Amino acid sequence: MNIRAVVFDIGNVLIEWQPHRHFDRKFGKPARMEMFTATNPLALHEAWDRGANFRTIVHDHAKRYPDFAEMILCWHDDWLEIVGPEIPGSIKLLRALRAKGIPVLALSNFGVENFALTENRYLCLTEFDRRYISGHLGTAKPDARIYEMVEADCGADWGIAPGQLLFTDDRPENITAAATRGWATHLFQGPGGLADRLVRDGLLTEKEAGQE
Repeated sequence: MNIRAVVFDIGNVLIEWQPHRHFDRKFGKPARMEMFTATNPLALHEAWDRGANFRTIVHDHAKRYPDFAEMILCWHDDWLEIVGPEIPGSIKLLRALRAKGIPVLALSNFGVENFALTENRYLCLTEFDRRYISGHLGTAKPDARIYEMVEADCGADWGIAPGQLLFTDDRPENITAAATRGWATHLFQGPGGLADRLVRDGLLTEKEAGQE
């Protein structure tokens, strides 16, 4: 089938997501490593990605680990210093697709409150034709349900079948989940590789993909 829409993950595809960098700068790498090992703050995302309140989850976690409370609270208070910056090459590709009238969709694990903060900082996140944000949907990648929701929506509104979706994500488990449903997939490892894929699939010319 010909690809009719491109589905983008957000973190580490359109904007960088490397939280350790902020904590290393602010507290030093040894302290950050101790806190990450002792409290596993990355696991908090599983809750707010499925709709739990961002601030409540972080504050509850800080109460459970009072020795690391100051650092844990930064997950909420310093959010806009933790997330980003943009990945310009990916944003150029998104805009090139839109300029050709190809629907571009977002499928991302993100909490409700922190996504609202992030889109106000990074306006590229407002440029999608449609966004499927896990916190709003109450389910998250790689659960089958979130892919089903995208399929149902695309089928009803655009007549696009699963095999006509090209999905790019930096996490192999999310790519595998989409591939098992018949989606075309691309494991994101940088804008250059994605540009090659879009050209190969006939969605962009080399010039449009910035390869000339």
